[in-house]
Amino acid sequence: MKWKRTHTCGELSANNIDENVVLMGWVASRRDHGGIIFIDLRDRWGLTQINIRPESSVYEEAKKLRNEWVVAFKGIVESRPDGMTNANLATGEIEVMATELEVLNAALTPPFNIVGDNVASEDLRLKYRYLDLRRQEMQQNLVMRHKVAQLARNYFSENDFLEIETPCLMKSTPEGARDFLVPSRLSRGKFYALPQSPQTYKQLLMIAGFDRYFQIVRCFRDEDLRADRQPEFTQIDVEMSFIHEEDVFAIVEGLMERILRETLDIEIPRPFSRLSYDEAMRTYGTDRPDRRFDLPLVDVSGIVKSSGYGIFVQAVASGKTVAGICAPGCASYSRKQQDDLAAWARQRGAAGLIIVKVGAGTLEGSVAKYFDEQQAAAMIAAFQAREGDLLLLCADERDLMRQVLAELRGEMAKRLGLIDDQKISLTWIVDFPLFEWSQERNRYVALHHPFTSPVAEDVEKMTTDPGTVRARAYDLVLNGLEIAGGSIRISRQDVQQKMFQALKISPQEAEQKFGFLLEALSYGAPPHGGIAFGFDRLIMILAGCQSIRDVIAFPKTASATSLMDGAPSEVDAEQLIELGLQMKERSLL
Repeated sequence: MKWKRTHTCGELSANNIDENVVLMGWVASRRDHGGIIFIDLRDRWGLTQINIRPESSVYEEAKKLRNEWVVAFKGIVESRPDGMTNANLATGEIEVMATELEVLNAALTPPFNIVGDNVASEDLRLKYRYLDLRRQEMQQNLVMRHKVAQLARNYFSENDFLEIETPCLMKSTPEGARDFLVPSRLSRGKFYALPQSPQTYKQLLMIAGFDRYFQIVRCFRDEDLRADRQPEFTQIDVEMSFIHEEDVFAIVEGLMERILRETLDIEIPRPFSRLSYDEAMRTYGTDRPDRRFDLPLVDVSGIVKSSGYGIFVQAVASGKTVAGICAPGCASYSRKQQDDLAAWARQRGAAGLIIVKVGAGTLEGSVAKYFDEQQAAAMIAAFQAREGDLLLLCADERDLMRQVLAELRGEMAKRLGLIDDQKISLTWIVDFPLFEWSQERNRYVALHHPFTSPVAEDVEKMTTDPGTVRARAYDLVLNGLEIAGGSIRISRQDVQQKMFQALKISPQEAEQKFGFLLEALSYGAPPHGGIAFGFDRLIMILAGCQSIRDVIAFPKTASATSLMDGAPSEVDAEQLIELGLQMKERSLL
């Protein structure tokens, strides 16, 4: 470069008129208007219009410029002519009259638009991620990510938390998902694991007496992916000593209050609303309900069991549940619309969907004849339905019924326009069970993780009646997505051993996997607890995106691959030999 940049492309205003400046950036567009060439010059701060007149010494060279060329301009800041200002642009009052031009680098034509509407497929965007990241939308997302990270760091530092790094190469421990394993060259046949979370380390930091810890940390889980999951992801990790649940709630609510005020200019009321796990499952069918709209699930098993409708009667008699939602104003749905809803439910595992119209104080349709006047009135009252509404009913095993109706609730809210995208709904989910039954493993597993403390009065039931044990756990839900989860931890060695016993983890396995933690607990562990934020998911919501891939600089695809650099890839045989490894074909048997 011949010159030094004096300003960014989003900086100049009327206050800079008549100044000599040097701008550098990418050509966002070139426009030829009656002999005058206009260049929109772009960098991450914004866009400035460059004016190149025919009499300029750089005019002929400017004709050669193409989109995405990297260039530098010297020039004088001038006011735009009357009627030519751009109120939508930070630099819209001015333009730079070019006197000199230097091409810093030419560029190939990009495979998709960098400026304007982007119609490229996600695969193409991921293959050329470095170009995708030039787009204003993507740069704004990463600026948002940076801003929230700094807000979090400042907030926790102000509240006496210490930022402490924990290892990325650790011992493999079962935490609910498959580990990513790293072979050791120096210890042949042994492996490190990449951390699924810093869970054991942050507990050890509490035992070490640091009292308040936080970290914005990378975590790794080898699990099935979806739009809001990645094999490597980021957490805001938090742990505190000598605290109760209320202390965690207060710290987290203060953080969310600051983040929403500073990023979206939204003030949120505190304390946040709270909902027990049982109530959330019963009312919304999920432990991460979107409470920006109503449409509650209503269990009508007690009403329909004595009706004349055989499907409902048999379902209740066999231990199944009959429940549904009321879709307001949808009684006018055509037969095709109703059939489409039933097919939608079947695709999600339901046996079907029973649809009943609500008339003037009574039920209507082919199913209505199976309910007497009293039963019909009871149904209408249970759903608080009005004339013109539509009852969407499901008869199935309770858990499946809840899952289907929870998804149907969200689907109907979208179809009916009930979701206010400008609204923020934050809810604590509390009073979780400590265990859940796993059909696959034929035993109880930890609903959160094996270091979650039970409610004190339930400790003795951990090995005798685990299904009734309550956990000191909590999740924070934002607009239907879990953004944070945590618990008060087990701080006593004997309780931790009971937890392993309930999970069918033998003393030998517990010692092998967690011996260091059990030993640490015997050296005076303080009562402690904490929480971890899904940082990528939080930024996704704040930025108004539908996928966390849009708020991560270099994400993986749904199959955990990088289309840009080809990871994962094969390695040289010499590297495997050095690690003491040998590739074998997996048996089809």
